[in-house]
Amino acid sequence: MKWRILLVLFLTVGAIYYVYPPQEKINLGLDLRGGVHMVLKVNLDEAWRAELDNSKSNLEYLLKDEKIEFSKITKDDKNLKIIVEGIPADKIEKAKDKFKSYMAGYSMKDLGNGSFEFTMKESMKKEISKQAMRQALLIINNRVDEYGVAEPVIQRQGLESDRIVIELPGVDNTERIKKSLSEPGWLELRLLADPNPYPSKEMALKAHNGKLPEGTTILPSEDGKSFYIVKERVELNGNDIKTARRATDQYGSPSVSFSLNKVGVEKFAKVTSEHVGERLAIILDKKVISAPRINEPINSPTAEITGRFSIDEAEDLAIKLRSGALPASMTFLEERTVGPSLGKDSIRKGVKAALWGMIIVMAFMLFYYKLAGLNADIALLLNMIYLLGGLAYFHATLTLPGIAGFILTIGMAVDANVIIFERIKEELRNGKTPRAAIDTGFSKGLSAVLDGNITTLIAAVFLFQYGTGPVKGFAVTLSLGIIASLFTAIFVSKLIFDIVLSIRKNAETLSI
Repeated sequence: MKWRILLVLFLTVGAIYYVYPPQEKINLGLDLRGGVHMVLKVNLDEAWRAELDNSKSNLEYLLKDEKIEFSKITKDDKNLKIIVEGIPADKIEKAKDKFKSYMAGYSMKDLGNGSFEFTMKESMKKEISKQAMRQALLIINNRVDEYGVAEPVIQRQGLESDRIVIELPGVDNTERIKKSLSEPGWLELRLLADPNPYPSKEMALKAHNGKLPEGTTILPSEDGKSFYIVKERVELNGNDIKTARRATDQYGSPSVSFSLNKVGVEKFAKVTSEHVGERLAIILDKKVISAPRINEPINSPTAEITGRFSIDEAEDLAIKLRSGALPASMTFLEERTVGPSLGKDSIRKGVKAALWGMIIVMAFMLFYYKLAGLNADIALLLNMIYLLGGLAYFHATLTLPGIAGFILTIGMAVDANVIIFERIKEELRNGKTPRAAIDTGFSKGLSAVLDGNITTLIAAVFLFQYGTGPVKGFAVTLSLGIIASLFTAIFVSKLIFDIVLSIRKNAETLSI
């Protein structure tokens, strides 16, 4: 009995330690704490086009590495096609062999005269979409975590949907996070085809007789006041970055320092050694941040992005580079802000309902089961302490449905006591002593108690596994409540009876 008492005391003190003060230890969900609810759409067509760009760039590398000449490679973003032209007749068969293995995700059409057309297959589009959604969820999680949002909900809306539901409790100013989530964070390093910036696209075209050089495109600067003619070929991208952080440049202004992985270092060294004297554009989300001149080959694994950044902008850019680029941009379909005053009102009413429910249940147990009802009431109080301690220990989020689960637990907690007490009363009517009646009541009532609670626990587990935010909150509270109820009704109640009978060793009656 001594060790059983010590165990109950240890658990009770531990639960109180973890839960006190409750306003700091228990995480509140969006509906109680306030915050923002958003629904985003992932623009999957951009992910397809990004893969098309990547395939085109890699195809150029492949043909050059295999020493297969060609006149040009173009792409059709609308129809997701890549066209290779001008392969010499003596290299066509070799090229076909390479295409079969390398362009497996595309259907190939021989156009004749050394030209081939590759169209992205539907199966490849589906796989890209699937991977894009997984990557988007992971990166959004990483970016939100960087801002220190407690217990966010980030999940896909439906199994095959292109939408993501985000709930951010405790966030009232969402503009910065929205900006971070809506921008893909595509970092690219490309060579400038023309070292001069132009005040408009028209001026850039005019400087080249109205036609851009082959394999180039026009991109705006970050502020939109200048336009650069850059090569379409990407020399490095965000996948070559190992980590990034906010720093300061030589003039003390905010900048972003990043380090490259092994492949990135090799690519950077190659491009800077082959193009000394040229300018290399640093491009983020199709906007030129800066375009420094390559003065000498660079073999360093670290580099720096400078620009007219504020501290927050530099920090946000570093977060994007650390978390990785989103596979596509996001479109905000819905945004709902929940005020904290609504949450406070919900908490107040929920606590009031829980207290009244507990008072009524405890009063009924005292009235119906007399002193044995006091045993059940003590177990119920400990049950609530253990439930709150469990929420705090597991860093679970308490939601409005969670409060409903809390109140439901109050009613369910005494179910086990009722089953056991009724069994004890039956044994007493059969003439057994209080000690024998209690032992028999607990042993014979145990199976019914376990059956009822374990089946409910299984349902709660499935609710947690497949439910969304508020449903999960209900499932967590219900699950912890059931486990606490089983412990208090079976272990604690039996211990209280044993303590009473150890004091009243020759008791012939039991107040039940």
